[in-house]
Amino acid sequence: MPIPQTSTLERPILRETIYANLRDWIIQGILEPEEKLKDDELARRLGVSRTPVREALMRLEDEGLIETSANRWTKVSSVTLGDAKRIYPIVARLETLALELAFNHLTKEDFKTMRQANQTLQKALDTKKPVDAARADVAFHRVFIERSQNPELTRMLNELKLKHERLEIAYFGDATLGKHSPKQHVQMVRLLEQNNLRGALNALEENWRLEVKS
Repeated sequence: MPIPQTSTLERPILRETIYANLRDWIIQGILEPEEKLKDDELARRLGVSRTPVREALMRLEDEGLIETSANRWTKVSSVTLGDAKRIYPIVARLETLALELAFNHLTKEDFKTMRQANQTLQKALDTKKPVDAARADVAFHRVFIERSQNPELTRMLNELKLKHERLEIAYFGDATLGKHSPKQHVQMVRLLEQNNLRGALNALEENWRLEVKS
């Protein structure tokens, strides 16, 4: 897929910005799975030298978003439902812990934010916009993850979100996938408002089970 044109920047781009741009292109599917990458082409598009691009590519390789073969090729890693079935159970377990820790800290405003994110998710699914759907789904879950008040748990989940969000975009790209999420989200918020932690945890677990099963 063609990379979006960006104007040449008049000042050096921070390494983090270059990394973030490339990461987002991969997550959003602008750089497609299995697509071969050339650091000189990426550098030209970003308006920078090849050195910071190479550094960003090394970081993305460490995170599993790209693959390299020495002196042969660099390409975007593939993404499959098999990947989802391996990663989702890990995220599900960590999110279950996050919800348990967040339970006594969630507020009415949090529930409102979760409902708004879920409405956005439903609209994105209805209009077949996978990027918007993935972002809305992440926004819904982010509320209770951040309310867990556990920096280490939040850090681990944030690191997994790189692959997770990419999978979500591919996942919600199929109209039959992700269709259960809004219903389970509604149930989860309702149970949390009723102070029914066990019921909310069951809804969260069912949400993940149905998505992987799909």
